[in-house]
Amino acid sequence: MTTIAELLPSVLDAVPQPVWVADSAGIVVYTNPAAVTALGYQDTADIQGRSSHLLLHPIRRDGSPFPASECLMLAPAQTGVTAHSDDDWFLRRDGSFFPVSWWSAPITLPSGRGVVCAWSDATERRAFEHAARERDAAQIRASESRAAQRRIIESVAAVHRQTARDLHDGAQQRLVNLLIGLRLAREQIATTSPQALPLIDNSVADAQAAIDELRQLAVGIHPSMLTARGLAPAVDALAARSPIPTVVSGRLDRRLPAAVESNVYFLISEAMTNAAKHSCASRIEITLTLADDLVVTVADDGIGGIDDRRSGSGLIGLTDRVAAFDGDITITSRRGGGTIIRARLPVPV
Repeated sequence: MTTIAELLPSVLDAVPQPVWVADSAGIVVYTNPAAVTALGYQDTADIQGRSSHLLLHPIRRDGSPFPASECLMLAPAQTGVTAHSDDDWFLRRDGSFFPVSWWSAPITLPSGRGVVCAWSDATERRAFEHAARERDAAQIRASESRAAQRRIIESVAAVHRQTARDLHDGAQQRLVNLLIGLRLAREQIATTSPQALPLIDNSVADAQAAIDELRQLAVGIHPSMLTARGLAPAVDALAARSPIPTVVSGRLDRRLPAAVESNVYFLISEAMTNAAKHSCASRIEITLTLADDLVVTVADDGIGGIDDRRSGSGLIGLTDRVAAFDGDITITSRRGGGTIIRARLPVPV
C-alpha cells in the first residue's frame, strides 16, 4: 500500500499552484511543474540547484538592488515563523515582472531548516481590483456630479423664487400704486381738464400693460402658485396658458420638497415648450402619479421623430434635470406617432 510520504511528490507535481522548497542557504531543492511553467522555464532542472532569491527577484521592480538578506520569503528559514505577502513581484525567464501573492513556511530538511513556498500569479486579481476601484471612482464621480448639478438647480430655483418675489413686492407693487394714482388723477381731471383725459387714459393703459407683462415675467421666472399651493395647481395653471389644448390628470395627495416641485414644474414647462415649437401637436396630456416615486408623463399627438441625441432638440435639459435628482427618463417618439416623455423621480416620504 502506498504511503502518504510516497504520494506527496505526485500530489505536489499535480497541483496547479506553484510550490517549491529552498534549503537554509536559499537554494531551490524542489519545484513543481506549475512553478516551472509560471516562470517561463522548460524543466525543473532549469530551477533546482539555483538561488531562489536570484531566480524570483534579484532586483526590485524599479530596477534597484534587492539583497537576499532583505528577502522576506526566505526569512522563515532563520525565524521559524511563517511569512506572507500579497504585494510582491517575481521575475519571469524573459525578464518581465508579474505580481504575486505568496506564503512561506519553515520546513525541516536533512541539511537544516529551509522554507516551503506556495505562490500564485496575482495579475488577474489586481486587474479585477483595479477595475473595481475604477468603477467605484466612476460611481463616486457620477454621484458627485449629480449632487453638484442638483445644488446648481436648487440654487437657481431659489434665485428664481427670490427674483419673482422681489418683482411682485417691488416693481409690480410700484406699478400698481402708479395705476391707482393715475385713476384717481383721471377722476379729478375729468371735470377740470377733460381735454387731458386721452393722455391719462393712455398712461393708465400703459401702466396696466406693464403690470400684466411683469406678472407674466414673474410667473415665467417662478410662479407664485407653485410656492403657495404646490405642483399640481401650478401645472393646471401652466396647462391653462398653453397655446396647445392641454389636459392634466392625476393628483398629488401631499406637498413635495420645494426643490422637487420646482424641478418637475420646469421639466413639464420645457417639455410643453418643445411640443409647441417642434411637434405640430393638437393636444398635450400631462399625468402626475405619486407612489414610491413621482412619475410624470407629458405626451403629445404631434409628428414625433425626435432625435434625443441632438443638443438642439431641447431634451438634454430634461435629462439633466431628472438625472440631478437621481431619477430616470424615457422618451418615445415614433415618426408620425407623437412623443411621450416619462420621468421618474424618487421623493422622500
